[in-house]
Amino acid sequence: MCGFVALLDPQCPAEAIEPRLLRMLSTLVHRGPDDHGTWVDGTVGLGFRRLSILDLSPAGHQPMTSADGDCTIVFNGEIYNYLELRKELQALGHVFRSSGDTEVLLTAYRQWGADCLPRLNGMWAFVIHDRARGRLFGSRDRFGIKPLYRWQDGGRLVLASEIKAIRASGLWKGGMNLRTCAAYLHDQRLDDSNQTFYDGIEQVPAGHAFEVDMAGRTREWAYWQLGDIVEEPHPDPAGAFAELFEDAMRLHMRSDVPVGVNLSGGLDSTAIICAAARLRAESGSGAELLAFCFQDKRFDESRYITDTLALTGARLVPLNVTPAALWDSLPRVLAFQDEPMHSMTALVGYQLMGLAASHGVKVVLNGQGADEVLGGYGSYFFDHWADLLRRGQLGQARREIAAFSQAHGGSARERFLRSARMALRQSMRHWPLVGGPSAARQQARARARRWLSPDLAAHLPPAPGPGIGLADVLGRAVGQAPLPLYLRVEDRNSMAHSIEVRLPFLDWRLVKLAFSLPASQKLNGPWNKYVLRESMRGRIPESVRSRVDKMGFPTDAAAWLRGPLYEPMRELIHDPGFRSNPLFDANRLAEDLEAHKTGSVNHTDRLFDAAQMHLWQKQAATS
Repeated sequence: MCGFVALLDPQCPAEAIEPRLLRMLSTLVHRGPDDHGTWVDGTVGLGFRRLSILDLSPAGHQPMTSADGDCTIVFNGEIYNYLELRKELQALGHVFRSSGDTEVLLTAYRQWGADCLPRLNGMWAFVIHDRARGRLFGSRDRFGIKPLYRWQDGGRLVLASEIKAIRASGLWKGGMNLRTCAAYLHDQRLDDSNQTFYDGIEQVPAGHAFEVDMAGRTREWAYWQLGDIVEEPHPDPAGAFAELFEDAMRLHMRSDVPVGVNLSGGLDSTAIICAAARLRAESGSGAELLAFCFQDKRFDESRYITDTLALTGARLVPLNVTPAALWDSLPRVLAFQDEPMHSMTALVGYQLMGLAASHGVKVVLNGQGADEVLGGYGSYFFDHWADLLRRGQLGQARREIAAFSQAHGGSARERFLRSARMALRQSMRHWPLVGGPSAARQQARARARRWLSPDLAAHLPPAPGPGIGLADVLGRAVGQAPLPLYLRVEDRNSMAHSIEVRLPFLDWRLVKLAFSLPASQKLNGPWNKYVLRESMRGRIPESVRSRVDKMGFPTDAAAWLRGPLYEPMRELIHDPGFRSNPLFDANRLAEDLEAHKTGSVNHTDRLFDAAQMHLWQKQAATS
C-alpha cells in the first residue's frame, strides 16, 4: 500500500525528469512515509512512496527492477495470493531476492505478460516500464480499489495515485470540469464515470489494462467484466460462500504489521471480525484484536457490538468526536480527497482511521462492497419486487412483500403498488410518451434547483437510465455508483493516516459467486444479503445475523445543522467569498438554512454539498 507516479515526456530533458518526479512525490508522503525512490530512463520516469506492509526489509524497495534489467515496476496495493504465485513461478525456474508481493507481480508479468492479470487476487494499480518492448504496461484491479489517475496530451503522459501529484507535475494546466460539478451539485453523482473534477484528468477504468509506446500511443482494454458472469446452479450456496469467505479472510490477514477491524455492529463487519478472531485462534496468535467504532447516540448498536466482543475477545476502541470537530476537519479531509464527498459520514471515516493509526495499527479490515454485491440497501427490495412483477411472478411478489412488511412494519399494499408502478414503467420504457426525452426532463428538474446558478444546468451530462432487474442494478452499484465513490473515500481517508484498508468482500471469487447466484440468494422475504446470513449461521452472534435493520456508522447530520453546526454553516453562507461564488445563489441557500433550522424541511444534502464545493474550489484555486 503506497503511492506512485509515472512520467512519459519526450519534450523533457532527462535531467529534468527526476526533479519533476520529486515534486510529485512530495504530495504523496502520507501514502508512503517509510521509503521513497525514483528511476529515470530516457524520457520515462517512475517515482514511489512506500508504506511497508509485506517484506519490511530494503529488498521491498521500489521502483524495483528485474534481475535482467529489462523491466521496472511501481506498484500500489496487495497481491493476496502472492505466496501461491511465488511457488508456481519458482517451479518454472524463477529465483526471488525478496519475500514480498512486488517482486512476485513483476516476475508474473515477465513470465505471462498481460495474461498475469487474471491470476492475481488482490487490489492493485501498477505501471511497468518494459524496456525490451519499448512499452509502459499498467493495470488497475477488477473493482478499482486502488486508484490510478491519468493526464495525457499528445505524447506526454502523467500517471499518479492521486490527482494532487498530477497537478504538482506542472504539466496539467486545465481548470474545473463543469460537467462533473454539475452532475454532483444537481444529482449528487460522484465517481460514476472516469472523469474527475479537474478537466483533462481522468481515472484509469477499473478492471482495465493499458500499454503506451514511447510516442505516447495508448491501447487500453478490459481484462475482467462483471457482465461476463452468468447465473449457474449451486447445490449449497451458503456452504460455498462460507468456504470462500474464510479463504478470502485467510488471504486478507497476511501482514507483517498489526491488523485491526472497523466494527459497526452490522452484518458485514461482524462477519469479518469473527473470522479474524477464528483465524488468529487457529494460528495461535496472541496479538490483541482491536475493533474501532463510532456510535452516534441516536443510532445505538451497542447490543450487537457487545455480543460480538463477547464472542471474539476483541477490544473495542470507540471514537469520541464532536460535530464541531468533524466540521473543523472538513478542509483537511477535502485536501486529502482532492474532490468533494457524499456526506459527513466520510468525515467520521477519516477520524476512525486516525484513531487506528494512534493505536499503532497499519492495516484495517472493512466491509465495503458487501452491500453492493449482495443487495444490502433497502431500495434493492423494490428493484427485486418490480422484477418479479415484470416477469409475471405475481404470487411470489405478494409473498415476498408480505414477509418483508411483517418484519419491518409499514404497508404491504403501498409497497406492492409502488413496485407495480416501477414494473409498469420498466415494461413501457421504450414508449415515447412514457420514456420521453430524458434529457429534457433532466434539464427541467435542474431548473427547479433554484439554489444553484441556472447556467450550471447547461453542463449537466446525461443521467444514466434506471437499472432493470436486481442483477443489473447490483452491477451498476459495483461498477458505477455508489461503490467507486466509497472506495475512493475509503482509500484517501486511510492513506491520509498511512493506513492500508483491506476489503475481503471484494475478493473477486466471492463477487463472481454472488453474481452467479439467483436473486433469491440476495433478497429473500425480509432478509437482505441472504446468502451471507445463511453462511454465517453459528459463526457470528445470532442477534447480528438475524437483525433486519441497517445502520453502519450513520451521523445525525440534519440535527447537527439545526444545532451545533448551524452557526458555522450560516457564517460560511454569508462569507463574501461564498456570496460571490458563481455556482450558487447564496440568498436562497441562506433561506434554505433557516427553513432547515425550523425542522419543517431537510436540506442537509444541499447545504453540505454547497459548503464542501466552495471549500474545494478555494483549495483547487490556491494549491
